Amino acid sequence: MFRFKIKKPIFFALIILLSLSLYLANPFFKTPFLSFLKLPLGLFSAIRREAGAIIFYHRNYVENEKLRQKLDELNNRLNAQTEVFLENKRLKDALGLKQKSAYRLATSLVIGRSLDSWSQALIIDKGSSHGIREGMTVINYLGMVGCVVEVLRFNSKVLLINDPNIAVSGLIQRSRQEGLVCGTLGKNLIMKYLPSEADIKIQDAVVTSGLNGLYPKGLLIGTVVGLGFEFSGLGRYALIKPIVNLNNIEEVLVILQ
Repeated sequence: MFRFKIKKPIFFALIILLSLSLYLANPFFKTPFLSFLKLPLGLFSAIRREAGAIIFYHRNYVENEKLRQKLDELNNRLNAQTEVFLENKRLKDALGLKQKSAYRLATSLVIGRSLDSWSQALIIDKGSSHGIREGMTVINYLGMVGCVVEVLRFNSKVLLINDPNIAVSGLIQRSRQEGLVCGTLGKNLIMKYLPSEADIKIQDAVVTSGLNGLYPKGLLIGTVVGLGFEFSGLGRYALIKPIVNLNNIEEVLVILQ
């Protein structure tokens, strides 16, 4: 009896398998049977495909997040290295100017700017303890920046050349025509008191003349970008583009007179 119970399921399974084989061997029954299985098999395949897509999407999302974090880290490193490179270049240019200049120069970092809209000034990290005094000329490796107007022990205030309170005796380098270069709070300076017949052209270089004794002679101020006549018609004026980008100064040199 026990042996019969074991063999009976096997016997029925064989009969079902044999019947199914004979059923499928007959073309008349094969096609409807396969059509019957097509829907569940297709559904199963679609479910498996979607499940795989979800699994792969999650895995790819995690990998993309790791790659994005790595990219951000590399970009931060690159930006930091670029800043170091640019700073080294500026300091190298400043050092080269110090070595070639006939003046004694003190290198200083810009640590602040004026917040008001009616003056153009910056704060540097050198003061009286470093030999800085009021009235000293401030430059960078390109040319004229401004002058020192206030001095504390460890820092000083520098009025930029485009401040309206600044007036520099200037000289057209090509024709030696003199004029007074003043700040305008704008991107350009204005050179005043030019005679109507003054020999001055666009792109002429303008340098300090050294006549008033406040600023050394020969410092590059900028280039002529515009010309016009005064309202009276008796004189001309010139618009000067500063050689130094006054909105983007990070290091300066103070001429220790």
